[in-house]
Amino acid sequence: MLLAATALMVAPIAAHAACAATDFAIQDVKVSATGTGIATRLSVKGKLVNNCTSAAAAQVRVDAKDGSGNVLATKEGWPAGTTNISPGQSVDFDLGRLLHYQSDMQSYSVSVVDVRAW
Repeated sequence: MLLAATALMVAPIAAHAACAATDFAIQDVKVSATGTGIATRLSVKGKLVNNCTSAAAAQVRVDAKDGSGNVLATKEGWPAGTTNISPGQSVDFDLGRLLHYQSDMQSYSVSVVDVRAW
């Protein structure tokens, strides 16, 4: 009897499974560098879209790579901070300011690495 009662209490929780990294999309990524020498600033802008059925936030990682694909720098950030993004909504981000520009940076990858509901 106790086992049946426990199963009934857990069932509603299982029906509302947590969002996953694959429930988020990164769109409209644009990379640019402005300035010269040590004053060069990097911009890695994009849009993080929540395609999950519930409100959640996602952590985004930017990898800066050289011409051979070797990772030179990695930075992670939460574009919405500690605010959940509603289903179907998006938030703009710029994580480039976290990276120190290097002249041999040739390509960039942007991915969702963690998801959390605040």
